[in-house]
Amino acid sequence: MHSLLRYMLLIFFSPLLHAQGLAERENAALNEILANPLPITQLTGKQSVTTLFTIHGSNTVGESLAPTLVMNYLREKGAVNLRIQSLANANEKVVKGDLINIGKTIQVLIAAHGSSTGFASLVNGDAQIWASSRRVKPSEVNQVAEQYNLTAPTSEHVLAIDGLAMVVNPSNPINALSKEQLALIFSGAITNWSQVGGKPGLIQLYARDENSGTWDSFKNLVLQGNVKLSDASLRYESSEALVNQVIHDPQGIGFIGLAFVGKSKLLAVSDGGAPAFQPSFLTVATEDYALSRRLYFYTQGTLNNQYVDEFIRYSEAINGQKIVAQQGFISQNVDAINTQLAEHLPTDYLELVNGNKRLSVNFRFNEGSAKLDNKARKDIQRLVYFMGQQSADKKIRLIGFGDKHKNQERSKLLSKLRAMAVRRELARYGVYPDTTTGYGEFNPVATFNGASGIKNSRVEVWLR
Repeated sequence: MHSLLRYMLLIFFSPLLHAQGLAERENAALNEILANPLPITQLTGKQSVTTLFTIHGSNTVGESLAPTLVMNYLREKGAVNLRIQSLANANEKVVKGDLINIGKTIQVLIAAHGSSTGFASLVNGDAQIWASSRRVKPSEVNQVAEQYNLTAPTSEHVLAIDGLAMVVNPSNPINALSKEQLALIFSGAITNWSQVGGKPGLIQLYARDENSGTWDSFKNLVLQGNVKLSDASLRYESSEALVNQVIHDPQGIGFIGLAFVGKSKLLAVSDGGAPAFQPSFLTVATEDYALSRRLYFYTQGTLNNQYVDEFIRYSEAINGQKIVAQQGFISQNVDAINTQLAEHLPTDYLELVNGNKRLSVNFRFNEGSAKLDNKARKDIQRLVYFMGQQSADKKIRLIGFGDKHKNQERSKLLSKLRAMAVRRELARYGVYPDTTTGYGEFNPVATFNGASGIKNSRVEVWLR
């Protein structure tokens, strides 16, 4: 294996790849790492219980995902008697484990009161990790810009992909709505199901509360501009409480994270002239679904707390992402999927991908740039690892798409340049796609040149 590739795999995925079939030499190196985990240096004092770090923020992340990740991380550290205990305040937990050999207990505190509360805690030092179900706002970036950059790769860590699920009562005959219709419904401009093709009946709105990152995501994705949420909406801090109300209300509609859908009915959602997608593993993993979103961990850049860094690496790597999937979110581990092709696409594109499998990753870029965004940087590493597990005859094809420009030729050129940017990064690790091309504005997944139009600038990956 190329030495640079080997080093990258060890750094990004260790200590989690020992069961993934690596060559004996790589296994020996990984076993050495596993045998010598970072020491619990904070446990040299007289305290019997020591807090390694604290996580504040999103209820979507903090309700179950973060505690489960922490518990498995502590297990990797050698802790036993693992337990999750609720604290006196609602939506606050502590995850504990015992280090029998030194007679100590280690713990991580988690407070899940909403994404915005996590930012405040990160700034004032009450938390070392901010869990967020939305991206950091420009105003928040500016507020701390003199101390650290919250958009830098050392600060912004994509934990999982989630679909913002639009849910109705199982008896509701509606199957799909556009983002525009959702905005009219939740603003109160549309009040009766008959106005969107349903059975007559007043619509009851269910929404997350003001501190929720889920609410922020909905506001940014659906209620764009100056559109306000209807005062008739019922607000909830808990996603589970919200969906339980929708399940028992034939006139109800609400929005939640994909992990909390339960027995409610999922709606397909369209954006502009793009097709309506129902959230699925592929449409959410590739972020093609109109209401897909990223879940984040934010830190104050590179910290002196080695356990924060170790925990985030664990969460982003293979075993951590398996837990993400087990918790009902979408893992960032790369997978190959058989997919149905839309007939309206160019003939040469259909011929190019026919019989191939779509990989569960789209490469996306910083806004207005051909530079890979923070998630795409890690996705390069994930794709390199995935290809290392394939037989030698397997090859990948990179196909770029983009927003509308002055003419189709310019759109195609820019989309191909983005595909070539991905190719260059893969080549650094010895992975060489057999096709790199661009199809410009064909096959949009969002309205052109709108607030969500950045999603159209992407590179698909197909396995031949």
